[in-house]
Amino acid sequence: MKKPIVFVTRQVANEAIAYVKEIATVDVWEEDRPCPREILLEKAERADGLLAMLTDRVDEELLSRAKRLKVVANMAVGYDNIDVTAAKKRGIQVTNTPDVLTEATADLTFALLMAAARRITEANRFLLAGQWTSWSPTLLAGQNVFNATLGIVGMGRIGEAVARRAKGFGMSILYCNRHRKPEAEQAVGAQYRELDDLLKQADYVVMLTPLALDTAKMIGEREFSLMKPTSVFVNVSRGGTVDEEALYKALAEKKIWAAGLDVFQKEPVPLDHPLLTLPNVVALPHIGSATYQTRMEMAKLAAVNIRAVLEGKEPVTPV
Repeated sequence: MKKPIVFVTRQVANEAIAYVKEIATVDVWEEDRPCPREILLEKAERADGLLAMLTDRVDEELLSRAKRLKVVANMAVGYDNIDVTAAKKRGIQVTNTPDVLTEATADLTFALLMAAARRITEANRFLLAGQWTSWSPTLLAGQNVFNATLGIVGMGRIGEAVARRAKGFGMSILYCNRHRKPEAEQAVGAQYRELDDLLKQADYVVMLTPLALDTAKMIGEREFSLMKPTSVFVNVSRGGTVDEEALYKALAEKKIWAAGLDVFQKEPVPLDHPLLTLPNVVALPHIGSATYQTRMEMAKLAAVNIRAVLEGKEPVTPV
């Protein structure tokens, strides 16, 4: 019997590819850049399985051409790059990689929070530019993290992991979510708040909500106006959950203290983006889950999902 074909849109862990190769012919886009659209469409037409990245747009156009496709395994928790409704209509399974990246992303979230609060990147640039000429009591003074109030918008697995870290810093933890999470409230002492109340009370606001129709530009000018002038805003969800123009205005006019951003509406973010001109912004290139160990586990889980579907079984983590 002819083996199914699986297209992998980026080079991933060899162990993951080897696992799929046991039952399928695997074709890998090996360049260290996103697979060009025309090649992705061409490869998808012949594929039974697709191991995709968040940079790959799996939409109606692609799915209508991919007549053999049975599974799209997204190597990410979020799947806003995939038209899940169109896939479901065609009986194509869509999977993601939750759990395995929770702790790495929570580490990065808390690191970004601290870097923005204590002006770490700004201080580094200050030193390297030769501007450090003497000690001063107010030199690059930041905001306290210990005993501050953290507000988490989107209390999923990563939100709970961030809350556990915050507990170690003696922080009071507030959260806003579609549904209350009694287990999280009990485990870390988190308190539920409506969004407006959370924004008014929190010293740190961390965005961890998925991007969906009801969360697009969820935080805008009105929401920033509710926050404290000493507050720090951190986004490790998706760039589209925030109105970037409103964020720039809030930072430039000192309506909020600082921001730590791992995600942007357009990625890679253009170097002339206004937010990158501000000294009180810590900007990262979407590296939330970027540890060697985590990316290995994400690739392996995506491979397990692909193989399960191609062997007629249920995937481990269906969307």
